[in-house]
Amino acid sequence: MTLRALIFDVDGTLAETEEAHREAFNATFAAHGLGWHWSRDLYARLLKVTGGKERMAHYVSHDLGQTPDLERIAALHREKTAAYADILAAGGLKLRPGIASLMADARARGVRLAVATTTNGPNVEALCRSCFGAPAGDVFEVIAAGDEVAAKKPAPDVYRLALARLDLPARDCIALEDSANGVKSATAAGLRCLASPSAYTEGDDLSPAIQVRRFTEAGDAPSLASLFGDVAPRGPAAVS
Repeated sequence: MTLRALIFDVDGTLAETEEAHREAFNATFAAHGLGWHWSRDLYARLLKVTGGKERMAHYVSHDLGQTPDLERIAALHREKTAAYADILAAGGLKLRPGIASLMADARARGVRLAVATTTNGPNVEALCRSCFGAPAGDVFEVIAAGDEVAAKKPAPDVYRLALARLDLPARDCIALEDSANGVKSATAAGLRCLASPSAYTEGDDLSPAIQVRRFTEAGDAPSLASLFGDVAPRGPAAVS
């Protein structure tokens, strides 16, 4: 294959962001006196629902047994997005092991970089300023966000949008994901996918990916050649 672009998921793939998201949700809930608090276990379950507004609506409907007020949920989500940006601006968020070296290798080889994410544009911006010290548009050539498509992951819409903006066929790109929903989304769009489970997706079925890798802090810095030099047709994932 000719590898011409890497397309990254954001939350859990570029960085372990979910605790910051959970903190932002709970801070917003507390500010409005809602009496809601999402524990780690509850949040892990709610993450199976992609999209923050969708996650809140699911919680109200299934956990509280109430009819969601979608306008109020949208307003709460806007505040949560601002709270998340403030948390990241305070510092402390780091890229996951291997991400920086992989991106540097891609740039050196002329491989383009893109994002296809369920999260919204402002959250991508907040992460890029926190982790890269630069605007998102300076880090990634193409950004396709969940608030720009009709259906979020596991639907393939956001990956199809990224491919359209790159003007590349799926066969020339590789997706990087951390979750079952993300892998399903990428493969449904015709992409080969490298998966690396995150703290909240360790138990996900990632077998549709061409590889499942767990990078470590100590020396497992991936290169394009080591990961994709012998990319084969889809088959069972090899875990390393």
